Parts: sequence; C-alpha cells; structure tokens
Amino acid sequence: MVFDVRRLDIYRKVPKDLTQPTYTGAIVSILCCVFMLFLFLSELTGFIATEIVNELYVDDPDKSSGGKIDVSLNISLPNLHCDLVGLDIQDEMGRHEVGHIENSMKVPLNNGDGCRFEGEFTINKVPGNFHVSTHSATAQPQSPDMTHIIHKLAFGEKLQVPNVQGAFNALGGVDRLSSNPLASHDYILKIVPTVYEDLSGKQRFSYQYTVANKEYVAYSHTGRIIPTIWYRYDLSPITVKYTERRQPLYRFITTICAIIGGTFTVAGIIDSCIFTASEAWRKVQIGKMS
Repeated sequence: MVFDVRRLDIYRKVPKDLTQPTYTGAIVSILCCVFMLFLFLSELTGFIATEIVNELYVDDPDKSSGGKIDVSLNISLPNLHCDLVGLDIQDEMGRHEVGHIENSMKVPLNNGDGCRFEGEFTINKVPGNFHVSTHSATAQPQSPDMTHIIHKLAFGEKLQVPNVQGAFNALGGVDRLSSNPLASHDYILKIVPTVYEDLSGKQRFSYQYTVANKEYVAYSHTGRIIPTIWYRYDLSPITVKYTERRQPLYRFITTICAIIGGTFTVAGIIDSCIFTASEAWRKVQIGKMS
C-alpha cells in the first residue's frame, strides 16, 4: 500500500465551481487589503526608525579619562578690560591655580573696554570650583564690573543628537548685563555623567548639569570684597545612558505575519456573517412570496 503524501495537506483546495463571489466579499477584500497595507507601512516605518532608550545607573562610565573632565567656557564681560580678566581653578584635591592661560584666548570688545574669554581646561572629578575674576591681574581695580553674558559652558565631549534633549549647555545664553556691576555671581552646578551608545556600540561620554544661581555683594571686616563669577560644581553619582536601538528583524516579520493572518481571519468572519445574513434574508423573502 502506497501512502499518499497529499493526505498531509492542511491547506485543502476548494474547487472554483464550489465558490461564489459576491459584491460584499469584494468590498470586504478591498478594505482588508488597504488596512493591511496601512499597518504594513506603519510597521515598516517603525522598523527603519531608530529608537533611543535611556536608563539610569550608579557608576563612573568614563574610567579611561584618568579622573578628569574637559570643560569649555565662553563668556563675555563687556565692561572689563582683558588685562584684568583671569580664570582660577581649585578643588578638594588641593589644586589651586590662579590665572589659568593654557588653551585660553581673550578677545577685546567695545574698543578694548570689554573682553570675551574663551577657554578649554580640565577639572578633577571631585567637588571644586573655577571662577572668572581679577585675582590674576597685576593691579586690582577699585570697582570691577562683572556684568556678563555666558555663551557656553559645557563639560565633556560635544554631544548633539536630534532625539536627545538634555542640559548639556544649561547656562548658554544667560544674560547678566542688567545686574549690579559690583555683585558677585554664584552658579551652583550638579554635573551628571552621560553616555550615548549608537547602533554600532560606540560610546561617547559627555556631561549634563543642573544649575542654581545667586547674585550678591560680598563684604568682609575690611570692606567690600572684589566681585567674582563663581562656578561651584559637584558630581552626581547617577549616570544617564542613552542607547540607540532598532527593532529586530524577527520581531518585524512576526508582526507582519500577525497583521496578515489576523486581518484575513477577521475579514473572513465579517464576510461570512454578512453572507449568512443576506442568505437568510433572501430565504425569508422567498418564503413570503410563496
């Protein structure tokens, strides 16, 4: 006895002479195809697009930095001569540097009456501060005007990703030109390590920060203290990580199969209900005529 393999066919074919096309079936079929096309294009768009997932964890992500953070500062003091402007850096590891000049530039403003300071330097990953002052000047002015505009203050690698909205330059655009010329300014910064990992697995390290500020005129027992623009910073133990992800191919294929199978099944049920109802109604009408 020869076994007929065709008996294993679960997709039995119905002869065409036993099927009956209907107008409602055609309409349901067209709507079904349009609906499946819409869902397919939606899923295809989601598959091609890159999703950015963020997570929080406690760690120092950039261990290869040697405990250092790159800082980029760009600030304009329109009423203070460049000879008086200087950058001082100090922290809890004992660093105390007055008049930092490496990788810095001073650009005269307002016919030499003002100055724009641009500098790139490193700080240790410990609490500390850096400040713009006249401390490094040969002769201290009587009434230095510390009104200013901060164009940029950023930490770490430059990170510009369209789908990541972060506070990487939170002080950029801050205008203190209308403040008291003799006032000191305190900017309290909480620096948050940030990691961005693209689809290839390459990581980029940057830092966001939150800021609070106060303005005050400082006095001591000897009189008024020379105003200063302070940036006091501390590091957050929490790291923010952004990861680029794309939907796996197997999930995309599974979703498409589910869309096609589900739509055909529901459309078949709808068409069957409509056909059964119409046949029942036709039999009722024939019975009335009889």
